[in-house]
Parts: sequence; C-alpha cells; structure tokens
Amino acid sequence: MDTLPIVGDGFALRLAQPARGRTPAIRAALRRAGQWALPWLLPVALLASWQAVVWGELVSPQLLVPPGQVLVTFVELVRSGELLEHLRESLGRLAFGFGCGATAGVLLGTAMGTSPRLEAYAQPFFHAARQLPTVALIPVFILAFGVEETFKVLLVAKACFFAVALSALDGTRNIGRKFLEVAAIYQLPRAVFLRRLVLPAVVPSVVAGVRISLGRAWMVLVAAELMAADRGLGQMMEMGRQMFRMDVVLVGVIVTGTVGLFLDRSVRWIERRALRWRPASW
Repeated sequence: MDTLPIVGDGFALRLAQPARGRTPAIRAALRRAGQWALPWLLPVALLASWQAVVWGELVSPQLLVPPGQVLVTFVELVRSGELLEHLRESLGRLAFGFGCGATAGVLLGTAMGTSPRLEAYAQPFFHAARQLPTVALIPVFILAFGVEETFKVLLVAKACFFAVALSALDGTRNIGRKFLEVAAIYQLPRAVFLRRLVLPAVVPSVVAGVRISLGRAWMVLVAAELMAADRGLGQMMEMGRQMFRMDVVLVGVIVTGTVGLFLDRSVRWIERRALRWRPASW
C-alpha cells in the first residue's frame, strides 16, 4: 500500500491508497511466462509418456529404451566426436545440394516469369517433373550415379529446385500491371528492370519457397543416407538398427528433428530481417 502525506493543523496525516499499475504488470509477467512455457508443454508431455511406457513395460526394452539411456548415449557420441562427424557430413551435403538446386530454381522461375515464350515451352515438362516423388527417384539415381556423393547431392537439389522455381515464378507474376506499364513507357533496360522490379517481387516468394524446400530437402537427404551412405545421420541410424542399438537410432531421430527445427527458425529469422523494407501494400 502506498501512502499520500497530507499536512494540516500542524501535523501530517498519511492516507493509504491502493497501488496503481501493479495488476497490469503482474498480468503481463504471467502472460510472458505462459508464452514461454506453452511450446514446452507438448515435449514434456511426450517425454513423460515415454518414461511411463518404459516403466510400465508396455513395450519391449529392445524397441524402446528409457530417455535417460538415450541422453547418456547422446553425451557419449558427442564426446567421441562420432555424432559431430556424421552431422557435419550431412549438413555439408545439404548446403551444397540446396545451394545448387535453389540457385537453379530462382533462375528458371524468374526466366519463365519474365518470358512468356519460355514459360509456354517449359511449363508442361516443369509441372510434370515436379509431381515425381523425390524418394521414388532414389533407386534410379543409385543406378545412374552410384552410391557416392553425386546421387545424394542431386536428390537434395531436386527436392528444393521445383519449390523454389515455382515460388520465383509466382513472385514474378505478382508484379503489378502498373509497374510493368511504367517500365514499358520508360523503356527500362533489362538490368534495371530485373533489379528494380523483378528482384523485389521475387524475394518474398523465394524466401517462403526456401523455407518449405529446405525442410523437404533435409528429410530427403536423411532418407537417402539411410539407404546408401558411408557417413551421415542416416547412416548412423542405419548402423544402430543393424546393431540393435535403439538408443543410437533415437539419438539420430531427435537430432534430425532438432536440426530441422533450427533450419526452419533460421530461415524465419532471415525472412524477418531481409524483408523489413517490404511495404505492407506491396
């Protein structure tokens, strides 16, 4: 309780008054705490259910190991450097394959969006090829390129190429008609047209396409490593399966999901910072 001094007749009286502003502050603090804790509710519930199933022996220990054993195995793999080596190998393949596929997708999508003739020629094959499941091409790529790095990089490139190209094509199509008319009136050079009109229109769509295709490429890469690889997270999980080490398999599953989440959040962070210039009415 706060007090307010009142002076009168030679002495001071103190009148108690209720504090102001404390209730909204408490509510705001509780709201922030709830927002922080809410994303952790489901993982904690899944972990508690996992431990309960292990304690109740509802599943064979050979199929579902306790969470504590998975944590111990994770620490051992990190200390030995085995997990980091596999993770470095997988991320290197992802970076190279995704860089090639995304770059080619941006170039083709932008070219199709700015050239109606090229779009008319390439559109039938483009839309037919993008419907092919990437995982279904794994046996074909293995027969054509072997089990070395080439087929895994090509799978990653294919997994992201069509999504990024389609995003670039849609972004180019969304250029306002009035902008195109002004560019035609002033006869803007090709380089200026691409830099001032096409690039600002394409970037937001491409970033959205990158976010979708990056997660897809990561899943395809791990699946390819499960089938044929010497190193990588998928190969680590496959070796664990062959040796009946479910703790190693679960470590690979958790690390794969965590890396996928980190990649998605990283793209979202880049998107927020890169598109701060974009007007709300664009």
